[in-house]
Amino acid sequence: MNISHAAEKELVSLGRSKELRDDMDNLKSRWQAPFVRNGEIDVDLYIEFVEQFNEFINHQPKPFRPMIEKDMKL
Repeated sequence: MNISHAAEKELVSLGRSKELRDDMDNLKSRWQAPFVRNGEIDVDLYIEFVEQFNEFINHQPKPFRPMIEKDMKL
């Protein structure tokens, strides 16, 4: 990936920025796993998120079709 000299200088100056490092440390300290509740993955949280997201983007679900497969291996 080739970037311009000006862009490279900007990245270097941002890397030296105490304010940016402090902001990133602040974000990191507040991060939490989105689908974890009480230390375990909660599938219901994920399903609720997907349902709300699909409603938000006005996604029309396709009709259910059973999968017909003779030889399914995991």
